[in-house]
Amino acid sequence: MAFVQSYPPTEPTRAELDRTQGLLLVEFGASWCGICQAAQPAIAGALGEHAAARHLKVGDASGKPLGRSFRVKLWPTLIALRDGREVARLVRPTRQEDIAAMLASAARV
Repeated sequence: MAFVQSYPPTEPTRAELDRTQGLLLVEFGASWCGICQAAQPAIAGALGEHAAARHLKVGDASGKPLGRSFRVKLWPTLIALRDGREVARLVRPTRQEDIAAMLASAARV
């Protein structure tokens, strides 16, 4: 699946994510966050190398239940889920190579 450009108005529930199949990259952040904006080319490039990975953007904020269920504290936080289970995490990634390595590792789990 291709890189998702914008944050959708609603977010899935934790139970929905726990039931996902395959490799899913969940990106927690905010549209106004400069660090999140700066990370977008690296995230897009890494996802381009891993066509099997799906991408979900979650607009996070204080008190939002999905981010709290994953203990997200800084943005962007990337969480790789494999069949609904967290297998890798990167906080404030800046390099495409690091994100691609995380996805490759998560795909092998």
